[in-house]
Amino acid sequence: MRIERDHAHFLSGVRHGKTIGSPIAIQIANNDWKNWTDALPVTEGDATKHKAVASPRPGHADLAGALKYNFSEARYVLERASARESAARVAAGALAKIVLRELGMEVASHVVAVGEARLQRAASWDEIAALRDREEILLHCVDADSEAAMKAEVDKVLRTGDTVGGVFEVVVHGAPAGLGSYANWDERLDGLLAWAVMSLQAVKAVEIGSGVTSAQSPGSAVHDAIHYAAESGEAPTRFTREHNNAGGLEGGVTNGEDVVVRGYLKPISTLRRPLESVDFATREPVKAAYERSDVCVVPAAAVAAEAMVALTMARAAIEKFGGDSLEEMKRNWQGYIQQLRRF
Repeated sequence: MRIERDHAHFLSGVRHGKTIGSPIAIQIANNDWKNWTDALPVTEGDATKHKAVASPRPGHADLAGALKYNFSEARYVLERASARESAARVAAGALAKIVLRELGMEVASHVVAVGEARLQRAASWDEIAALRDREEILLHCVDADSEAAMKAEVDKVLRTGDTVGGVFEVVVHGAPAGLGSYANWDERLDGLLAWAVMSLQAVKAVEIGSGVTSAQSPGSAVHDAIHYAAESGEAPTRFTREHNNAGGLEGGVTNGEDVVVRGYLKPISTLRRPLESVDFATREPVKAAYERSDVCVVPAAAVAAEAMVALTMARAAIEKFGGDSLEEMKRNWQGYIQQLRRF
């Protein structure tokens, strides 16, 4: 954070604060590049100043990427596979959130677990949304005591030169029933959301609703009973659920409840106390290479996952409501909401 203070600059596609229909280009400068002009020059440069990644780091794409692209070392793999590329996802996701907000949907995230420390209760939407107003973010948890326990987990691995993973949760509030499809396997929204979140670096599992515990429970305790309310207020549908174990999705289609997606993040792979590896040149056993890194990135991963969920939901909304302008799409959305309320 001492060298990466990101600012997004819009280069095209936006005028007077509104998009104009042409491609949107956003530039985020890499302020660290000046420190790498000799190590990674565009020209051949001075080979003695190059910084090779001579021994692949376990858990990273280093070895698999070097084997795939026939690189003699892993520098180019490290730079392209890095989670730094998620900054671009977050920038694009911010635009998707604006579209969703116009259609009554909000996206927010929070951290559920870091290491063995875990939030022991469900978080309400208001609690999760309130995190966005905090000026200082520690570990992005809604509960102060749980956050303190998570901090202790981070402090522990920091002292030992290790890293720690955890679980984050992304919630889409206000999603109407009917986004996604059950008709074709590649249009199921739960599959698209799982794919989007799994594409983030270090995410090794994705859960929709209470999917993990549901696998160990009887159906009577899992499936969300359906009720009907004659008066629904401002809700888009009169059908209600006592619980939301399905995470807002049934058959690949939103059912009107909050969409809930969790990502399970492995400990990041760069360790200050490196694991065993092999030298690319000599094939002799060595310690893995080390590059500067954090010890826990669960809060940052949650923000990147917000962007991926927002992009996926915005795509589903555009496919559902169509239109060549935001005003047209909103008219289609409003007509559909009235249809739901009459059902």
